[in-house]
Amino acid sequence: MSTIPTSPALTRVHIRWMIRRDMPEVLAIEHASFEYPWCEEEFLRVLRQRNCIGMVAEYGERIVGFMIYELHRNKIHVLDFATHPEFRRRGIGRQMIQKLVGKLSGQRRNRIALYIRETNLTAQFFYRVSGFRATEVVREHYLDTGEDAYLMHYHLDESIIEEERVATNRIAKQFGG
Repeated sequence: MSTIPTSPALTRVHIRWMIRRDMPEVLAIEHASFEYPWCEEEFLRVLRQRNCIGMVAEYGERIVGFMIYELHRNKIHVLDFATHPEFRRRGIGRQMIQKLVGKLSGQRRNRIALYIRETNLTAQFFYRVSGFRATEVVREHYLDTGEDAYLMHYHLDESIIEEERVATNRIAKQFGG
C-alpha cells in the first residue's frame, strides 16, 4: 500500500484506461466528491457506449482520480471527473487534463467541452487555471436540483475562443455582428 504524499507538491501519477475492477475505487471517489453522485449503473451505461472512455490516475496501487469522456467528431466532452479528496491540490487533475489535451489535434478534435455547476466554484477556478473558458450559461441544466451550468471550453487554438465569444454575444447577434 502506498502512502499519501504529505506536501502539496506535484504528485506524479500513472494515467491509464479504466477497467472493470477499478469501479469500487472510482465509485468511492465519486461519492466522496459529489453531492449527487453517479451510481454504478450510470457508469456502466455510459462506458458501454462506443464513443465513451474512462481513464484513471494511479498513485502506487491506488486509484486517486478518474475521468469519463465522450469522443465526438470535433470535440471531447468530459462527462465526469474527480480526484480523491485526500489527493486534491497536488497536480493530479492537471495531469489528467494535460493527457486529454494531448488527444486534441488541429485537424480533428480541437476542443474539450464540459458543464460545471454554477455553485462549484472550486471546479470553475480549476478549469479556468487549466485554460478553459466559460462560453455559455445553460439554465436548469442539472435535473437533480434545477441548477444552472456553465458550458466551458478548452480550445487548441485560442483564436477560436474569440470567434465564439463574438458569435454568442446577444447584442452582437441582434445588430448582425
